[in-house]
Amino acid sequence: MTTTPAVLSPPAAVCSFIPDYVLRNIAERGGDEERRAALQALATSGTMRSLRVQAEARRSVLPRSAMPELTIALAPPTKERLVRDAKNTMDLRGPIVRAEAGTPSEDKTAEAAFERLGTTWDFFFQVFARNSIDKAGMPIEGVVHYRRNFDNAFWNGTQMVFGDGSGRLFTRLAHSLTVCAHELSHGVVQYDGPLVYQGQSGALNESMADVLGVLVEQWSLGQTVEQADWLVGREILAPGVSGRALRSLAEPGTAYDDDVLGKDPQPGHMDQYVDTDEDNGGVHINSGIPNRAFTLVATRLGGNAWEDAGRIWYASLGHERLLPSAMFRQFARITRYVASTLFGTDSRQVSAVEEAWSGVGVEL
Repeated sequence: MTTTPAVLSPPAAVCSFIPDYVLRNIAERGGDEERRAALQALATSGTMRSLRVQAEARRSVLPRSAMPELTIALAPPTKERLVRDAKNTMDLRGPIVRAEAGTPSEDKTAEAAFERLGTTWDFFFQVFARNSIDKAGMPIEGVVHYRRNFDNAFWNGTQMVFGDGSGRLFTRLAHSLTVCAHELSHGVVQYDGPLVYQGQSGALNESMADVLGVLVEQWSLGQTVEQADWLVGREILAPGVSGRALRSLAEPGTAYDDDVLGKDPQPGHMDQYVDTDEDNGGVHINSGIPNRAFTLVATRLGGNAWEDAGRIWYASLGHERLLPSAMFRQFARITRYVASTLFGTDSRQVSAVEEAWSGVGVEL
């Protein structure tokens, strides 16, 4: 007797792009279809969260000397992408519909995901000389059309997974470069940090993904800090939703104010820090504070944010002094130390870092 292989659930824990508190607001305030879509997304993220905590804990005990980039043979980096089609199921091993050596897909969503995966790879290689997510040439794999009307996108530890959105509140998640770059950047944090996904260290995890996400977009568009809008998830809000994006790095708390989504709850200063047991201790909420600190540094320095400010933040993420349980203050001190190492103790970069963290209420 033959049996049909079971469809596997996602193999690792996720960093979901749309926070649970937004989905809860939708479930409480939305219509029947909106409520159904929100509950589906909540159920998925809930079943995976414990797996994510376990994966991050395992990674945190590895010595930095065990990082894969230090043990691989020297070879020219090559970009390797593939996109699978889940066909509106939970199957993450669906057919490959786009690959590096293949022809463009007729599926516009698959092609959009493929292009955005590539732009993110290009950014990390060209700006930070990083060979893929793990620094060791890891193939970047995307999955499109995950479940039906799924209102989220996530990094599951090995893959970038995109729902299509229900079309009522969220849509076209695979078409947003900041969504794709944000989630892939969780993979970068996973390999360079990690930062435990709870409380302030979790907020730093989310903030780093936001920062790198907007830097990928600014770099791809050639935008200076003055030209950039500093928004994450601009493209995913459906028509009729009252808002500009899901988050604003420059102005936390102003991204949206909608009858169903609620009001953006992010603070931009420690005076408004949110103590909560929800959202893994406010990881998506309080990330607004380090987000704004980064924009203050970048704005003070001017030019291209991925250069001086981006180098400081990226080097701080991989710094040996950064603990998995780092608080804002520890990370802030590391950014100052990195800035002084890169540019000198009396440099304008150090002054910018000090003023920025002071400006959001984090004292060094």
